[in-house]
Amino acid sequence: MLDVPLIVSADDHVVEPPDLWQDRLPAKYSDRAPQVKRRHLRFVGGTRGREWVEDENAPECDAWHYDDAVIPLSRLVAAVGMDEADVDVEVARYEDIHLGTYDQKQRLADMDANHIEAALQFPNVFRFAGQTFSERKDKELALLCIKAYNDWVIETWGAGPAKGRLLPVTIIPLWDRDLARDELLRCADKGSFLVSFPENPYPLGFPSFYTDHWDPFFKACEETGTVINMHIGSSSRTAHATPEAPYIVTSTQTFVNSQGSLLDLIFSGTLERHPNLVLSYAESQIGWLPYILERADKLWAERADNDFGSSLPIPPTQYLPGRVFFCMYDDEVGLRNRDLIGMDQITFETDYPHADTTFPHTKRVFGEICDSAGLSSQERYKLARGNIIRGYGLNRYGLR
Repeated sequence: MLDVPLIVSADDHVVEPPDLWQDRLPAKYSDRAPQVKRRHLRFVGGTRGREWVEDENAPECDAWHYDDAVIPLSRLVAAVGMDEADVDVEVARYEDIHLGTYDQKQRLADMDANHIEAALQFPNVFRFAGQTFSERKDKELALLCIKAYNDWVIETWGAGPAKGRLLPVTIIPLWDRDLARDELLRCADKGSFLVSFPENPYPLGFPSFYTDHWDPFFKACEETGTVINMHIGSSSRTAHATPEAPYIVTSTQTFVNSQGSLLDLIFSGTLERHPNLVLSYAESQIGWLPYILERADKLWAERADNDFGSSLPIPPTQYLPGRVFFCMYDDEVGLRNRDLIGMDQITFETDYPHADTTFPHTKRVFGEICDSAGLSSQERYKLARGNIIRGYGLNRYGLR
């Protein structure tokens, strides 16, 4: 096994601590601010765990309450430290989950033990792009909640000893593109240049990439050098052919949403109109890319400027180098086809603290995957840290 460079993870999460919003919103919202209450709840709806019911015989759990939203804490989003048999959609209390999921000191210790120098920090409880806030009726309170979260993830979670290590991924008010742009600029002024955005805004009730609706926001990302991070599931939709399909089916098909999103952003002309826009697909994996890219280029060459609807001036694949990055953690097939994808476009993630995390064995897992795919020392460096530092501009966070 060749040496494994210190890793910079393209996708980790923070479980929001119980006092996050209570300490940061005006006193008049103390009863309505997101807060944790002890309940007796259990998940129903098969293995997906999409719904819950009150059940006095169910174990105690901690549940987030925010206006009409009640969100029980789930083991699935805080799986580190649990036995494999206990990693499921059952409810949990904060004292049941690993301290490193929400305590900065322990998180940094976990990273040291896991061969991780730095990691992007996505939100967790209110969904990966903060969709829950956009669904609430009171948009004044929702905006305050978003700003409070961003201030916390930048100034508290990612500050002090964590500066340059816990890299804050901020969220925006999706319901108003001008507010979204303004919040992005506000966070950039605070030194944060990573933002979470839905892989597909259309299922959330917002305009698609085939409109010019998002152009002011995209322009602000270009001007500030902010990287747009699109996490799987951030459209609040998962791929499954039948409603009875168990969670293992959607887990196998997680790449499908990234597939559609990439094609939409290319063929909508978004990447053509915004030549300095940089995108990242968190937890997308990469094995699907060679065929999709081949097919897109062939169709462009054969049927451009006809009723198939493409008027791009260059082949689809030419929009990717240096601009669109794909994150993986266990995709050996993809790494074997790295020359068809572009080795410079691939990053590595640990997905801490979710069920797919490579913690605490990331160094070994990384080495084994690289050995299996036959990566050289230079390629290992690119995958572990070189690509993400260069592509995301992480030198701004002190990473080299």
